[in-house]
Amino acid sequence: MAISPLTQTEIEAALAQLPGWSLRADGLALCKTFTFADFSEAFAFMTRTAIAAEKADHHPEWFNVYNRVDVTLTTHDAGGISQRDSAMATMMERFAA
Repeated sequence: MAISPLTQTEIEAALAQLPGWSLRADGLALCKTFTFADFSEAFAFMTRTAIAAEKADHHPEWFNVYNRVDVTLTTHDAGGISQRDSAMATMMERFAA
């Protein structure tokens, strides 16, 4: 089953619901930097996300240094941003709260 990319209007609507998220310069990914109190909190966030990502079969691109987790979400099969990315970002917001 093909995964469709979101339209520009759908991307803008998703970003309006995702505080702190932005569109990557090429318009093909959602990005955010999460900052936590310490490494343990950052790692716990990544662990919760990893378990959910595996179940969803949709995995973030991320980079962690101490209390910071830089996240990039894109759907390679769609050639850009899909509903999977919006859903993953929403889930990550819940996990970070």
